[in-house]
Amino acid sequence: MTVSAIIVDDEPNLVEYLERKLASLWPELRIVGIAHSGQQSIEIAHKLKPDIAFLDIRLPGISGLEVAKALPIKTQIVFVTAYDEFAVEAFKHAAVDYLVKPVDNARLAETITRLKNRESQNRSALIELLRNAGLEQSGYLEWIRAGLRDTTEIVSVRDVIYCKAEYKYTSVITRDRTLVIRSSIQELEQNLDPNQFWRIHRAVIVRVDQILKAKRDLRGRYILTLRDHEDSLRTSRSYAHLFRHM
Repeated sequence: MTVSAIIVDDEPNLVEYLERKLASLWPELRIVGIAHSGQQSIEIAHKLKPDIAFLDIRLPGISGLEVAKALPIKTQIVFVTAYDEFAVEAFKHAAVDYLVKPVDNARLAETITRLKNRESQNRSALIELLRNAGLEQSGYLEWIRAGLRDTTEIVSVRDVIYCKAEYKYTSVITRDRTLVIRSSIQELEQNLDPNQFWRIHRAVIVRVDQILKAKRDLRGRYILTLRDHEDSLRTSRSYAHLFRHM
């Protein structure tokens, strides 16, 4: 029986990489569509009704987790992403499997076997597998991963001083380095503990215990002095209420 699939990823080279892997390991599989955004993937999926969707989580606009809710009922979901912190959340969307980039042949072969056999592990069993693999998440980010070509840098959120939006990327600033990640400032805010990190501007999030003092200017905004960094941060007026009673 012919099995159809779509691949959803905003990086064309990663789409091609996965296509080559699948062609080698599962030549009977037919790739019927490619999408580079969440909205496009939903449209393609409802038009073509594929058996499988290989779906990235970080997508422009609608996230892969949101896409998963909108796919046809019969479409099996395999998340393929560079960020393992979403693993438990992914399986809440009844994913068949969760692959962390770069995907190797042995791990993809396991996924193919699972898809062929249509294994029906329940969600609690899948979460137990994730716990044993060290991929369970408490709810907020504990580590931030930044990729540079073939290298991944990892920083604990405890070392983050502040984060700043830079076009479609976000700079993560620590005491001694700056990392650049592809997450938007909005996505980052949603995944950071609000008791530890405050949004002080549409483009800036700061770790609360790094705020040494806040001085109000004539326009009702505040200039923040940091404990462990020479940069000063300016709030926008819409976030000034955070400091009025400090």
